[in-house]
Amino acid sequence: MQVGKIKTEIRYVSNDNGPTLGYSEASGVQIIEVDGLHFKDLNKDGILDPYEDWRLSPELRAKDLASQMTIEQMAGLMLYSSHQAIPGNIGWFPATYSGKPFAESGAESSDLSDQQLAFMADDHIRHILLTRVESPETAAIWNNKVQAYAESIGLGIPANNSSDPRHSSDTSKEFNAGAGGTISMWPESMGLAATFNPEVTRRFGEIAAQEYRALGLTTALSPQIDIATDPRWFRFGMTFGEDPRLAADMARAYVDGFQTSIGEAEISEGWGYDSVNAMVKHWPGGGSGEAGRDAHFGYGKYAVYPGNNFDEHLIPFTEGAFRLSGKTGQASAVMPYYTISVGQDPKNGENVGNSYNSYLINDLLREKYGYDGVVCTDWGITADEGEDITRLFPGGRSWGVEEGYTVAKRHYKLIMAGVDQFGGNNEIGPVMEAYTIGVKEHGEAFMRNRFEQSAVRLLKNIFRLGLFENPYLQVEDSVAKVGNATFMDAGYQAQLQSIVLLKNEKQALPFAKKKVVYIPKRSRPADTDWMGMPIPPSEQYPVNLEVVKKYFQVTDLPEMADFALICIESPLSTKGYSKADAEAGGNGYIPISLQYGPYTAEHARETSIAGDSRDELNRTYKGKTVTVSNSSDLETIVQTKQLMNGKPIVVSILMSNPAVVAEFEQDVDTIVAHFGVQDQAVLEILTGAAQPQALLPFQMPANMKTVEEQFEDVPHDLEVYVDSAGHAYDFGYGLDWKGVIDDARTSKYARR
Repeated sequence: MQVGKIKTEIRYVSNDNGPTLGYSEASGVQIIEVDGLHFKDLNKDGILDPYEDWRLSPELRAKDLASQMTIEQMAGLMLYSSHQAIPGNIGWFPATYSGKPFAESGAESSDLSDQQLAFMADDHIRHILLTRVESPETAAIWNNKVQAYAESIGLGIPANNSSDPRHSSDTSKEFNAGAGGTISMWPESMGLAATFNPEVTRRFGEIAAQEYRALGLTTALSPQIDIATDPRWFRFGMTFGEDPRLAADMARAYVDGFQTSIGEAEISEGWGYDSVNAMVKHWPGGGSGEAGRDAHFGYGKYAVYPGNNFDEHLIPFTEGAFRLSGKTGQASAVMPYYTISVGQDPKNGENVGNSYNSYLINDLLREKYGYDGVVCTDWGITADEGEDITRLFPGGRSWGVEEGYTVAKRHYKLIMAGVDQFGGNNEIGPVMEAYTIGVKEHGEAFMRNRFEQSAVRLLKNIFRLGLFENPYLQVEDSVAKVGNATFMDAGYQAQLQSIVLLKNEKQALPFAKKKVVYIPKRSRPADTDWMGMPIPPSEQYPVNLEVVKKYFQVTDLPEMADFALICIESPLSTKGYSKADAEAGGNGYIPISLQYGPYTAEHARETSIAGDSRDELNRTYKGKTVTVSNSSDLETIVQTKQLMNGKPIVVSILMSNPAVVAEFEQDVDTIVAHFGVQDQAVLEILTGAAQPQALLPFQMPANMKTVEEQFEDVPHDLEVYVDSAGHAYDFGYGLDWKGVIDDARTSKYARR
């Protein structure tokens, strides 16, 4: 067999009132017949083992299989692969095919890379994280090759493939009713929250789960249910907002949608062939990083609680993801965040990353809240930290255990803290070393039992989805299902429901079609992305003009226009640290700004709450000045106002964080906020084809003074902006054509 060229001649066997079995003819698996029923002989021993008996519960099957596994096989099951592209080669995760880069190898896009073959066979990995895939067809064929290979080795344990969120909208694409696409497009999580309608989120989960399964994906590394209590946090827009009750309801709906199978698709207890495991993140909440800094980087490792509000951050988990309406009961997996939750370990007094903290995992999550699902670390927390604090790679995020711990000892500490799985770890060696450390301290029986405990949790999530019976896909069915017209339409309707109208002075909206619009280009200077990689400068139209022309006439001459449409983003700030500042003799720490103009942090803390003696004990940035990389957005508004000579100006703002709109609100007639939608959806609002109905799922600050003075861990504690019409841009605010929205949603989620 040529390397990577896995044979996938799939055979199917039906059972009356039972599952259809799928197996690879080349895998060596045979079919056993017992009592007129058919079963797969996955371990090829000629007898029906309990784990091969689909009549038994996932719990019993998982326990039997775990008891048969070697320590090496269980250690491999506890690994979660690094990021894999199909075909592969992304950045720091190179892939080869027969020793050559993909472009030189002659391999098919769906072939397994050398690295994938090795980590499945040698390291016993069965949990694979996918990023980019060439197409639904390629994904389905690759899945079949992976599953055939997994079936041919060891005990025949299927692969549990997973993905981070992949349903974001391609803004420039046109929506055509009845037309399909590569995958359905939805607003980001913050946009789902802006609907204030959990049913929209549940429907997203249902559709996304079907598309995931058609791509061979059976675990979603989502939703992100941290309450976003600091408006500066880089991951703010990936959450359901700052309100714990709304976030809990959205979390419950999202997980119910992903995990629940009904009708013929259900196997038992709500689980089945349409189910996808949901891994909720990030326990116990990652939204309170000091000064809004993010814990992917050492400069953002500390989550602080100046408002003594730790418990409220648990609500989306304990009242949402762990208390589902559907039969699956609770999210099947949890991911703790990188952060050190400062001062939140009353038992041991440890200030270590959340996954390392035995109190947060064993005592709080496991014992107090009774959670017995999988706990998987965030990616790369066992590796040594990198030399460059501003770069995501290379290097790990072993916060709190950077010194005094080998990689193996970090794995051991995680295991003893109650963790089941190590995100982004491809190598079995450190887990085996951790086992040896444990045997010396507790004995072999104890450590064998501890590994089996994690193995059972991990295996249950595979058994529940029917993968042991049939992990294979019908390629033509996958192509037909992913991005089909019905799914595309549902996503587009959700986009329309997620757009917030903040201002509509003199009822400027809706505009009649075919009015003449002036759209200024958007300029961006050279910058770096959040991973520290360079972004080249650009100047281009911020929308697809061909789509715009289906609604309005477009001109480059402001004097010929009836109105102007300015498309901007919320302020794109620094991430809170500057190597230039450090090299100039400062401590490296700088403000994160939510305004467009230059910002000097006059109201910042004199002394930071947390610090690291190996870096800076006092991470204050008081008195320092920063300017966001898209300050030109404000300049464009000012220039356009002069050019339009009193004619209406509409601002469409893509919001990943709240913004200080005081800098421009009085100069424009209309402000439309969205959280990642197709251009066309905004145009539908502007022309009145759709009515705005969304609400702000967070507060908009009046100024940066209130941002500095609010507590990182407390929601709803900003002084909110009040516009020229007297409207307060508070949580739950939004306009429709009649005025300020006041309906059942605002009554339900009104702050008490």
